[in-house]
Amino acid sequence: MAHRTILTERQRSALFDLPTDETAMLRHYTLADDDLEIIRARRRPHNRFGFALQLCALRYPGRSLTPGEVIPMEVTRFLAAQLGLKSDDL
Repeated sequence: MAHRTILTERQRSALFDLPTDETAMLRHYTLADDDLEIIRARRRPHNRFGFALQLCALRYPGRSLTPGEVIPMEVTRFLAAQLGLKSDDL
């Protein structure tokens, strides 16, 4: 059976890429106190960072991150600032 593509690459990107504009990051990726409590229960900085990224991606755009996926630097910096980590900890 033939495989049909419903969305164009641009449409797929608009739906599933992590937002990088400040307004969208503030709206979707600001971590609440409950979030921070759960994230801080992780042992190492890279585990805390990875957990926070997965949590944010599940909330918006509603998918899990794939292995090897490149995270936009804007998102990395935004979450690192909230977690008290460096971008390199990822």
